[in-house]
Amino acid sequence: MWKSVRAIFSLNDPGWGRSGGGDQQRPPQRPGQGDGPPDLDELWRDFNRRLNGLFGKKGGSNGPRGPSEPRGGDGPSMKGAGAGVGLLAVVALLLWLGSGFYIVQEGQASAVMRFGEFKQLVDRAGFTWRLPYPIESHEIVNTQQLRTVEVGYRNAVRNKTLRESLILTLDQSIVDLQFTVQYRIGNARDYLFNNDLGPVPEEIVRQAAETAMREIVGRKGIDQVLYEQKEQVAIDALAQIQSILDRYTVGISVVDVTIQQAQPPEQVQAAFEDANKAAQDREGLINEGQAYANDVIPRARGTAARLLEEAEGYRARVVAAAQGDASRFDAVLVEYAKAPQVTRERMYLETMQQIFANTSKVLIDTKSSGNLLYLPLDRLMQQAGTGGGAPAAAAPAAPAPQQGGAAPAQAPATRLDGLRSRERDTR
Repeated sequence: MWKSVRAIFSLNDPGWGRSGGGDQQRPPQRPGQGDGPPDLDELWRDFNRRLNGLFGKKGGSNGPRGPSEPRGGDGPSMKGAGAGVGLLAVVALLLWLGSGFYIVQEGQASAVMRFGEFKQLVDRAGFTWRLPYPIESHEIVNTQQLRTVEVGYRNAVRNKTLRESLILTLDQSIVDLQFTVQYRIGNARDYLFNNDLGPVPEEIVRQAAETAMREIVGRKGIDQVLYEQKEQVAIDALAQIQSILDRYTVGISVVDVTIQQAQPPEQVQAAFEDANKAAQDREGLINEGQAYANDVIPRARGTAARLLEEAEGYRARVVAAAQGDASRFDAVLVEYAKAPQVTRERMYLETMQQIFANTSKVLIDTKSSGNLLYLPLDRLMQQAGTGGGAPAAAAPAAPAPQQGGAAPAQAPATRLDGLRSRERDTR
């Protein structure tokens, strides 16, 4: 059937508008008769005949007509015209239904709207169908595309927009700040229906980014923004921008915030550099003083601790010595109570031994003869150490007696007798 329809209504048939076509026999034509354009009336008659032939009816005489023959027999049939219109309507219906097919690419989402109202969101990639227009329509949104908004400049950092880039800090200073915001479409429905800027929402992101950055910078000093917390400012700004966009439910997800340039305004940049240099010198001097303090204070503390330990040791030594002396005195007292004379003589001898050990000159006064004997112990010790001459030769003469008594040669014997008598007395 389709082959016959294509054969009847073939546009390549040269008989259109020339009283023939299809499988009908055309009358012989005179030379040059078929060279001109087809007649519109004949074209309509041919179409009517082919349409009637499709439904098994005769559409009029197929033979040639004379110039005086009326053309009423080839008029259009209303029934055949209705069938043709029905066929065209079916074809048009099929084409209309086929217009509802469309393709969703990977990384895209399709919002289907029925009479302008959101119906569903198609986020799977592939070939899909909806009801044709005007019943339903669709809007394709690229949800994977990474979009960029520049705040404070356009295309290059040198092309500044001072109205956006100049921001006031907490310490009443002005900073020239340019940054970039990267975002994606997170929710296609909110993106299409909750903003008034259509498919280009850069202005919403730019205004939210400017608002958030002014709030973050306004809470920090200029040194923190320029040097100390530059990365933290970008992180805080990203969170603040996302919070603002979520509050307005515009369906945008912020990916990254990058500070391109942060510096003082050009008008005060030289003065700011001088102030910064002075601040650096101040920090350097503070660091030098802190280093000196770190060197001196520990040593002073160490010295103080050493002196305290020495004092504590001295105190412990003195206390221990005093306690030892007291114990020794107690022991001597016990012995003294047992034998007072012997203990007294022993204490005397020990005391004299300690005294004579620290001196090189000894003066002995004997009670019996009254002579004063001088013993040069230092010279005697030197001679004994060097192996020199006899001690008697080096010893000086004893002084003359004050009274006429025994000769000086008798002095040692007198001294020994006195010592023996003292020992006998003590016994």
